[in-house]
Amino acid sequence: MNTTSPDMLATKLAEAALTVLVRTCRQEVTAASRDELEAACAAMRAKSRAVMGQLLDDARAAPWVAEAAFHAAALDLAQAGIAALRKR
Repeated sequence: MNTTSPDMLATKLAEAALTVLVRTCRQEVTAASRDELEAACAAMRAKSRAVMGQLLDDARAAPWVAEAAFHAAALDLAQAGIAALRKR
């Protein structure tokens, strides 16, 4: 994992998390209002700093599991969005 560009890594992580969210909650996303979708995104943003920090720590400590750590981070972020979306 190339950690020299955290902005690019964060962007890829956000894309992966949103993909998981939409694929997991297709019906909820379709039926959600703009405010409900924004709440789901806000929940993901609120968790992003901690998740990104954990991802970088894991990748530095064990570079051979960097890809798995990335996927775990995407799932963590998606879970926050899913929980917010399903709360309604």
